[in-house]
Amino acid sequence: MKKPVFTGAAVAIVTPFKPTGEVDYEEFKKIIDHQIAHGTDAIVIVGTTGEASAMTIEEHAEVIRFGCDYVAGRVPVIAGAGSNDTQTAIQLTREAAACGADAVLSVTPYYNKTTQRGLIAHFNAIADCSDCPVILYNVPSRTGMSFTAQTYFELSKHPNINGAKEASGNFSLLAEAMHLCGDELNFWSGNDDQIVPLMSLGGKGVISVLSNVAPTEAHEITRLCLEGKYAEATRLQLDYLDLINALFCEVNPIPVKKAMELLGWKVGDLRLPLVELSAEHTAMLKAELDRMGCKI
Repeated sequence: MKKPVFTGAAVAIVTPFKPTGEVDYEEFKKIIDHQIAHGTDAIVIVGTTGEASAMTIEEHAEVIRFGCDYVAGRVPVIAGAGSNDTQTAIQLTREAAACGADAVLSVTPYYNKTTQRGLIAHFNAIADCSDCPVILYNVPSRTGMSFTAQTYFELSKHPNINGAKEASGNFSLLAEAMHLCGDELNFWSGNDDQIVPLMSLGGKGVISVLSNVAPTEAHEITRLCLEGKYAEATRLQLDYLDLINALFCEVNPIPVKKAMELLGWKVGDLRLPLVELSAEHTAMLKAELDRMGCKI
């Protein structure tokens, strides 16, 4: 049995930038403190929501190091460390391990993609490079490929592969993978609108965009599920469904960074090729934040 890196709601945290384009570490401290104070169970840094794909390797490692040092063990820190190049993923994983990350999040190769045999070789090589637990990340909408249940099963045999962030929305795949892997692979939802159904199958929680603006509520949905109170968890998830949809009205993290700005955080501009949220979507997002009473 593999103990999960965390249970509950982990925030896929935004990375704030100064007007000069550099990471704003002072604002980052405030955002991290706010998350921990409001019940977030773990912090995922430099993932998709943290705009890792627009960072250099050196900057990426610097943000991981800062995050691990500042969180200082208050909650687990999971570092985005994936790449479509195996050697780059290994380098990032080693950097994250050296910085003290509790785990790494490693996405399936994108653009060049690979076969299922290639996925097994890729992730086994990453898991072999350090003792840092690896969380696989399945997000076919971004990468153009998906794990099969059998591939999940093969990867679950590696002692350093702890689990998977599942954002495929394919519950048939998920059910079969959970059946095959049992306690040897933990699963977390990668979609905020699917927390309850995934956890009802045995998932351990969520890696959440919603947590950036509603950390207490995201944590509460997972807490209720972990306690078997699925009817209450469902009501709460459905209450937040319109806000969740608004946070994905354009490509993540465009809407969530605008939401953070609307709430008063100094998150700065997005890095190209991401651009400002449209005026129409900004109005809709603001209305949802106001309706749900979101605030700093």
